Amino acid sequence: MNFLIDALFQSVRLLTSGNQETYSAIFATLKVSTYCMVVSLLIGIPLGFILGHHDFLFKKQIRTLVDTLMSLPTVLVGLLVYSLLTHRGPLGQYGLLFTLEGIAIGQAILALPIVIALTAASVESIDDKLRVTFISLGANPRQILLSTLWETRYSILSACMNAYGRVLTEVGISIIVGGNIKWHTRTITTAITLETNKGDFVMGVALGLVLLTIAGLVNYSLSFLRKR
Repeated sequence: MNFLIDALFQSVRLLTSGNQETYSAIFATLKVSTYCMVVSLLIGIPLGFILGHHDFLFKKQIRTLVDTLMSLPTVLVGLLVYSLLTHRGPLGQYGLLFTLEGIAIGQAILALPIVIALTAASVESIDDKLRVTFISLGANPRQILLSTLWETRYSILSACMNAYGRVLTEVGISIIVGGNIKWHTRTITTAITLETNKGDFVMGVALGLVLLTIAGLVNYSLSFLRKR
């Protein structure tokens, strides 16, 4: 027990001292997760609206597929993206392998099914009378989209939070696609894995505290918006 308490105090000192290696991993994580969420939300929310609002051929099968993809193993996504970005792959010419942008591509693939599925579920939960009201008032497709998303904004925010939590804590994509390169593509989770294996438990605890803090801030922000 004393070992854990001592490691906790040392980790706080490490964070307050401004250790460059620690903060490099933190900034890399925030940067790549921001890229990932921007892409996944811009693509996922409209697709989730279409999946939840409209009826079309093979909708049930597509919904089942999207729900299944929510539990994609991160190492499988990492392997897929690596094969696309390697110099022998179709996207190798862009030099995205072992970069934060490459990691963001993999994490966006991981987050996209979550955003689509939960957005679709939110849209489906709306009372059908509300949709009829929009149409009877002469709303065009764009107005229907925006009004529906506004009515389901809290559920969509929860979907975003779930997706963000998934990408924030993943390891497989960051290691395989990013290569865990110090000062470059090393993220919080890959740094925790590496430093703990090396016996540097203090840095692992420090970065774990950062993850908890980020998760707490995201949850607090969502709770604040709901109260507003």
